Amino acid sequence: MKGKKIYLRRLTFDDLEDLVDLEIRNKELFEQFSVTRRPDFYSIEGQALRLQMQEENWQKDEQYNFGIFLNGEDILVGSINLVQVVRGPVQSAIMGYTIDQLHNGQGYATEAVNLLVDFAFQELQLHRIEAGVMPHHVASIRVLEKAGFHKEGIAIKNVQINGVWQDHQILAIINLED
Repeated sequence: MKGKKIYLRRLTFDDLEDLVDLEIRNKELFEQFSVTRRPDFYSIEGQALRLQMQEENWQKDEQYNFGIFLNGEDILVGSINLVQVVRGPVQSAIMGYTIDQLHNGQGYATEAVNLLVDFAFQELQLHRIEAGVMPHHVASIRVLEKAGFHKEGIAIKNVQINGVWQDHQILAIINLED
């Protein structure tokens, strides 16, 4: 999936070194907003296991993961995913994303969110995409709002981050063509 500044593609085992580098370089930033990660997460082996699990979940129609790369270059600047894909009468998923702190504020996250929403609605035929953001993470909330997500409310202490249950602002977008 190609946008003006970035493109999304599935990560492969060829991306392992870049993926580990991205995670290590941004560890302090990402861990402020992500679930607690095992120590092996920051190794080639840990990321290889992560990619293998993502591939298995893709095949089961449960999860879709992509790297975010700069157009014209094969530089990994982040990741974006749809997890907890639910079929049947619900047709929904939860979106998450990260952007390398060296590339924040350049519109890459907004473009990636827009590309993944199009994929989710057109290719996967989902009806609803939800995202949860810590209420003080104003930049991430703004990314989602620019992509058409609307605020739905606060989920009280719904995600454990660094051993503490955190509130999340829930935002969602509905497939209006559905």
